[in-house]
Amino acid sequence: MGAGHGGVLGAAYVAGDSPAHRLEPHLKLVAVLGFALVVVATPVHAPWAWAAYGGYLALVLGVAAVAGVRPGRLARGLVVEVPFVVFALLLPVVARGPRVDVLGLSLSESGLAAAGGLLAKATLSVLAATVLAATTQPRELVRGLERLRLPSVLVQILMFMFRYADVVGGELRRMRVARESRGFRGRHVGALRVLGPAAGSLFIRSYERGERVHLAMLSRGYTGRMPSGPAAVVPAQAWLTALALPLAAGAVLASGLLLG
Repeated sequence: MGAGHGGVLGAAYVAGDSPAHRLEPHLKLVAVLGFALVVVATPVHAPWAWAAYGGYLALVLGVAAVAGVRPGRLARGLVVEVPFVVFALLLPVVARGPRVDVLGLSLSESGLAAAGGLLAKATLSVLAATVLAATTQPRELVRGLERLRLPSVLVQILMFMFRYADVVGGELRRMRVARESRGFRGRHVGALRVLGPAAGSLFIRSYERGERVHLAMLSRGYTGRMPSGPAAVVPAQAWLTALALPLAAGAVLASGLLLG
């Protein structure tokens, strides 16, 4: 049950040997968090804000190019941004203040600025997280969070989420193959009579298999913590490499604040 090695969540990983792949996971987590904080700290209504967003985008795409993460992989990662897009589209309609006509719609100027800033910040943060996921195995991400002293309970919850996502995905694939081998085709409303009980069966079978996985882990010495050896000393050069992205983003923000 090696989660993250070709499973549901491991599919996000892009194998490679770039500097981003070789960095320790906790360094990459610090780098992405620092970059996101700089992006969020950029004032939306500043006249130079969009120039800063362009600079951040260039930095993220540069890191992605060095890591060998293709544009298609970055685009797929943006799917999680859909709720932010829906919320941003509503802001110009419901916000108050001076209004402007756009394609026959009366939209709030402040709402447009806020929506644009929200979309820009969300997109940049998601892109950075996508590069992180593409260059780090899920299991290593959990190790990185543990190295950063995240509460042990949260680390264990994430670890089991990674493992059991593969369990549920595997059960779902087996049930689909079984249905299709019996001639089932879910192309009409009547298929709901089959898919409804199948959802309940999926829950029960996944729960039972998860119990077996947990018992197997206990029989192999699992004590509530991930087995790990002594933490290796991280050289200063690795820290400089990891912090290059947030420091460069911070330089862009500082330039805007000073010169804008």
